[in-house]
Amino acid sequence: MKGLELSEEYFWQVGYPVLCKRLGDIADCAAYGLAGEGSECFGFDDDLSRDHDWGPAFCIWLSDEDFEQYGREFQKVYQGLPGEFAGYPCRNTTEQGSGRVGVMRSSDFYRKFTGCPQAPDSLGKWRVIPEKFLAMATNGKVFQDKKGGFSAVREKLLNYFPEDLRIKKIAGKAALMAQSGQYNYMRCIKRGEQVAARFALSEFMDKTINMVYLLNKRYMPFYKWAHRGMKGFAVLPQMYVLLGKMVQETSSEVIFDMVEHISGLVIEELRRQKLTDVNSVFLEDHCMSILSRIQDKSLMRLHVMAD
Repeated sequence: MKGLELSEEYFWQVGYPVLCKRLGDIADCAAYGLAGEGSECFGFDDDLSRDHDWGPAFCIWLSDEDFEQYGREFQKVYQGLPGEFAGYPCRNTTEQGSGRVGVMRSSDFYRKFTGCPQAPDSLGKWRVIPEKFLAMATNGKVFQDKKGGFSAVREKLLNYFPEDLRIKKIAGKAALMAQSGQYNYMRCIKRGEQVAARFALSEFMDKTINMVYLLNKRYMPFYKWAHRGMKGFAVLPQMYVLLGKMVQETSSEVIFDMVEHISGLVIEELRRQKLTDVNSVFLEDHCMSILSRIQDKSLMRLHVMAD
């Protein structure tokens, strides 16, 4: 059983009935679910994931006011719940994984990942949040939220970046894909700089994956889950397989052909999303056309390393 499924069954069969019995109507002040850090929150957990910070557990999110008034009561009931469930042992919590489940303020949960107790309310606040943190703030599942406060913030985050910022990021990734893959990779190979070539290819793959997430309007998670998270994407679904084949290829010429093919697919999608009208196979040539779609002209300048 996947960790998210296990936690939801544990909540409905054990946690929520006990909370209602002990706390009465107060139990419905909270939002319940599982989200945040941990492979199980993305649905990526497997047998290897169970050695730490995995097992039957869930989050209880309370507003600041309700936390002050009822937090200790919720915590007392939660700590008294049986740890074992459906044949699975108690959650093995490490020092690094403490605080991922249990009772917490909704504002603290969001502040941990976004720096804001609510959804960001300005472009400046959106710009400084790493995508992997936004992915953690919006993954998993809300099992129940009768008051709706926690879910309202979640929905605003799931609505994705402001469009101007998404376009700015797309332009930055296009420039770096061109620089690392279409330009530097073969130059490093021709110079005999194999380590530099590997770096260039790694950079190209990283920025390609990030580009695909941006084109799908999905937040890119931590690097070890980024490729797996592309499975089933509606936009550029073939990229998952193409990148898997690329890492198995040994011929630099074939790899470069794949770089060009991937770049061409991205350009086609940029055109489909009406983000470029330039006729070029080199991604960098499209950057200014992409940027011209931005409404807020203060974002027009392309800072490649920052974006």
